[in-house]
Amino acid sequence: MYLVTGGAGFIGSHITEALLARGDSVRVLDDFSNGKRSNIDGFTGDLSVVEGDIRDRSAVDAAVDGAEYVVHLAALGSVARSVDDPVTSNAVNVDGTLNVLDAARKAGVRRVVYSSSSSVYGDNPALPKQETQATGPISPYATSKLAGENYTRVFSRVYDIETVCLRYFNVFGPRQRPDSQYAAVIPLFMTAARDGNPVVVYGDGEQSRDFTYVENVVGANLLACSAEGVSGMVFNIACGERHSLLSIIASLEQAVGHPLERRHEASRIGDIKHTSADISQARDRLGFSVSVGFDEGLARTWAAFNA
Repeated sequence: MYLVTGGAGFIGSHITEALLARGDSVRVLDDFSNGKRSNIDGFTGDLSVVEGDIRDRSAVDAAVDGAEYVVHLAALGSVARSVDDPVTSNAVNVDGTLNVLDAARKAGVRRVVYSSSSSVYGDNPALPKQETQATGPISPYATSKLAGENYTRVFSRVYDIETVCLRYFNVFGPRQRPDSQYAAVIPLFMTAARDGNPVVVYGDGEQSRDFTYVENVVGANLLACSAEGVSGMVFNIACGERHSLLSIIASLEQAVGHPLERRHEASRIGDIKHTSADISQARDRLGFSVSVGFDEGLARTWAAFNA
């Protein structure tokens, strides 16, 4: 049985769906503070749901009981949110992760796959990012995700439990929420374009990201659960290419058929100018490959936003 923490959220619901589609038994642990019941309500198969917070050890213990694999996605995302409220980000992302790891250890879970972030690399200008590069978080969020990585690797060394860390680079796709002040850039841009509102750009718009369609992340998680000889390792999960915010706006203008009004605001604290990933280690050790490229992913996401 697979436990997916945060399994009703954006990425988690896609992983839950993929596991059910191949016939696996899945349990979701979610407090529905960010995840939505509608993301998983229509799923068929052997699915159970535990409503609870990963800061609540009793809820975590109940969810982990009987699991063979734990895919740990539950977290408070967003650099900006962590700057506004570092204490809560730490409590969920660090204390909550430690709860999950310790419960998994005591329950005899075979492997925990931990969702980390490219933000742990900080603002080192060297590109592409490689897993051997020194980390240097510049936000509370990035610090909390790196702490989770460190705990995960320690558990693989000290206790008899396998762990794998995946560093995601700017994941996007259907079910990503646009209705928050901390929402990611692509759903915000798409919502503005759909509704005829100005597209808000923080900074000059030349900042670039290795935007990664969610289906690629799903595949990486499934591979990380089963790959041999990778316990204790960290992998970049991305497409291996960069796209600027202005180029995304240009692509959306083509989709909607007219120019979009742009409103520039000051750069946000903790934001990084450029990211791109070296994904060779994930390819070589996990068998990871990019199944959906950026342009196709953007087209699918735009279609979902207009469905």
